[in-house]
Amino acid sequence: MRFAEHWSSATVMATRDLAPTIREIVLKPDAPATTWPPGSHINVSLLINGRPERRSYSLIPCGADGMLRIAVRLTDDSRGGSRTMWTLQAGHRLEITNPTSLFEIDWTRKTYCLIAGGIGVTPMLGIAAALARKGRAPTMHYAVKSRRDAALLDELAALVGNRLAVHAGDDGARLDLDATFRALPPDAIAVLCGPLRMLEAARLAWHQAGRPASDLCFETFGSSGRLPTTEFRVRIAATGNEIVVPRDRSMLDALNAAGFEVISDCERGECGVCAIDVAGVDGEIDHRDVFFSADQKHDSGKICPCVSRARGTVTIDTLYRPDRLPGAAA
Repeated sequence: MRFAEHWSSATVMATRDLAPTIREIVLKPDAPATTWPPGSHINVSLLINGRPERRSYSLIPCGADGMLRIAVRLTDDSRGGSRTMWTLQAGHRLEITNPTSLFEIDWTRKTYCLIAGGIGVTPMLGIAAALARKGRAPTMHYAVKSRRDAALLDELAALVGNRLAVHAGDDGARLDLDATFRALPPDAIAVLCGPLRMLEAARLAWHQAGRPASDLCFETFGSSGRLPTTEFRVRIAATGNEIVVPRDRSMLDALNAAGFEVISDCERGECGVCAIDVAGVDGEIDHRDVFFSADQKHDSGKICPCVSRARGTVTIDTLYRPDRLPGAAA
């Protein structure tokens, strides 16, 4: 596994709304985290509909020593994590992991372009602050559905100044990734966090601009996709078993709960550790990962069950075999 998770307890110290659908939550860990890489996140253990679940939230720079600051967007098309987080009040206790970063950024470059979509702004604030400490002056593009949804604007402006461009849909301002990438000098790095559609568009525009894939650093959030989040079925090719995946659970969780254990790591659709073979599809797969290429997603030969979903029934091969039941002779 890529990361060693260390869980500890934390207390909710305060909450406040940064925007109509974005709430800031300040946590005080029992074992204070001293330093962490820019763009880090923590995992939070939650009880959702009576089941233990975990969710990831990026850390925002916090002026108070020993505190951790996150922001949670309330969303209707979710698996219940945001609704549960929005019920938290000062004094609530949580289990959290140590801060970890999935961004792999070359800090030696001269030019950096930061891009955030919606709540993807949260890790960008820490990265912008780190670049400012290094004497770098990044440009920043912040895409939101409406200007009132643009959280943390004052803090971003203090770090980036007039190099901050807000692209608000209600103002008719749309982020042009092709033009943005083509205007960058050859050695530039782009760092991006946003919904899946933005990431896929960015990867395509970056490639078409003739830039090295390693110079586009990104992180996903949530598990948004092309199709609505609905219940679907998974059939195990070797046994014929069918498992129902409710809208509020991942395919990975449903498989593991049914005894068809699948190894995993990031559980964010980025590492590919949990990828399993698809034997057939009666319906359509909604690939919500950023691990597979566009061609691989089109072929649908594999699926990342930690985030990807489907409409209808997906038949998979987990390498589980009936003759390997616990206690069976080798």
